[in-house]
Amino acid sequence: MYTILSGITGAGETDIITFTSKAVEQVKSIKDSNKIPETFGLRVAVKGGGCSGLMYNLGFDESSKEADTIADLDGVQVFIDPKSLFYLLGVQIDFTDGLNGRGFTFDNPNAQRTCGCGSSFAA
Repeated sequence: MYTILSGITGAGETDIITFTSKAVEQVKSIKDSNKIPETFGLRVAVKGGGCSGLMYNLGFDESSKEADTIADLDGVQVFIDPKSLFYLLGVQIDFTDGLNGRGFTFDNPNAQRTCGCGSSFAA
């Protein structure tokens, strides 16, 4: 497990965003197979949209923005903007590759409801 401490509410359990080892390995694999430069980081964001109002977004950015929380996950930089960080506190990000599909999953204890596809939520 890899964790990002936000420092927003005092380093309690809800201040932590967790990536499983499997998720980190998949991010590294995607980065390598797509020949994304080492200097790029993974942007983890929450955007408006989806069935439930908000949706998770993962992508690679060339650089961080001024107000981003930045963390290193086994050699991969992660960028999270302050608005997204608010919705991501307490989230565990995993990667599944099973009978029900392949992709990143977000276990969000703050979500009041989620959609069937698991990629959108309401807070």
